[in-house]
Amino acid sequence: MSYPGAGRNHGHHQQVGGGGGMPQPNYGGGGYNQGPPQGGYNPGYGGPPPQQQQFGGGGGFPQPQYQQAPPPHQSYQQYAPPPNQGFPQPSYQQQQQQQQGYAPPPMHYAPPGAPPPQNIGPAQYQGGQFQMHMQPVRNQQMYSNCSGKRKALLVGINYTGTSNALRGCHNDVKNLAAFLMERYQFKKEDMVLLMDLPQGTAMEQPTRANITRAMQWLVRDAQPNDSLFFHYSGHGGQAEDLDGDEDDGYDETIYPLDFKTAGQMIDDEMHDILVRPLPQGCRLTAIFDSCHSGSALDLPYLYSTKGVLKEPNMLADAGSGALGALTSYARGDLGGVFKSITGVGKRLTKGNSAQQKTKTEKTSYADVIMWSGCKDSQTSADASEAGSATGAMSWAFKTALTKYPQQTYLQLLNTIRDELQGKYDQKPQLSCSHELDTSLLAIL
Repeated sequence: MSYPGAGRNHGHHQQVGGGGGMPQPNYGGGGYNQGPPQGGYNPGYGGPPPQQQQFGGGGGFPQPQYQQAPPPHQSYQQYAPPPNQGFPQPSYQQQQQQQQGYAPPPMHYAPPGAPPPQNIGPAQYQGGQFQMHMQPVRNQQMYSNCSGKRKALLVGINYTGTSNALRGCHNDVKNLAAFLMERYQFKKEDMVLLMDLPQGTAMEQPTRANITRAMQWLVRDAQPNDSLFFHYSGHGGQAEDLDGDEDDGYDETIYPLDFKTAGQMIDDEMHDILVRPLPQGCRLTAIFDSCHSGSALDLPYLYSTKGVLKEPNMLADAGSGALGALTSYARGDLGGVFKSITGVGKRLTKGNSAQQKTKTEKTSYADVIMWSGCKDSQTSADASEAGSATGAMSWAFKTALTKYPQQTYLQLLNTIRDELQGKYDQKPQLSCSHELDTSLLAIL
């Protein structure tokens, strides 16, 4: 039986209004709230430290048996989009590529004998088609065909032994790591897994210092057409925005294991580490299965389920702020009334200026695509599916791609939401570092 579990936040400690700062939940039990690890981390990271390759107990990666789901209806064609979405079917050329097990972005293909388009380098004949390799061009968007090296970083924090413990984050890491190896040719030796396992070494603990170093390892020496993968499953929150790039006035954050002493990681910081160093044409796929994660990487381009860019809805924000003021007034919380009204004023005043600031400063010609578990204003469920603890978003992402391996980005956003509909209130989001053609085939 599936059920909405506890949200992946710290309840009232998430909304940091007014003076901002770091929330300080009341932890019970000893837990694993340690400071930065002592000793070296092997900063060379030619490959990740051997200890980090082990799952819980050192038993290696689980190897679940996946089966291709049968078509949900007799009229459903093998390469048709998921039912009830009304999206166009892939072209005949895409179907042929899929049958051959080779599906790079369609825009990089030309028929045999066709001259290479402008700004595209030499063509390589492969599988009966000329594969066109985009060459970096200054200030030009470039999609990755994900044919280069593959690296993955997966972080799962259960906050074991604390009053804010979660249940499914370790399972999320293990399940997605196995899924990446089985379906997308990632290798165990090119993965770093950070989990707060009791038997884990200091280097395997998802402390702020370890997460930062592992993020730096992930993007180090990145090249065009590489495929990098980042997954975070744990608590998320919000903190007051101090640089004016958030239309709602709050930065999105994640909680390392030692956040009480080392602090949260805010979206601006994660953008600087994971996105800014990447070259044109390098793919980073990021998944945040945490509360308030809609813009956790500060990517400027957010897409709706119809494939169009979303704009900030200031009137909706104002309405929610007014409701908060009324609620505070009913409780006799005059400070809450002032805070809510002030927040509404800030949002209406900032308007589109924050979004424009984000587009100006954080648009990247690297190919960064992020899937979040919910909107910035929502929580993500720590849930149970098929009798196993899991994050709702991590489960939905893997389930959607298992059922329908060949989908466009728009289709995938809708099928992920379809998996959650009726069970959970959260609305996963799709954002990108540049304007995205959502009709392209989603690849990792």
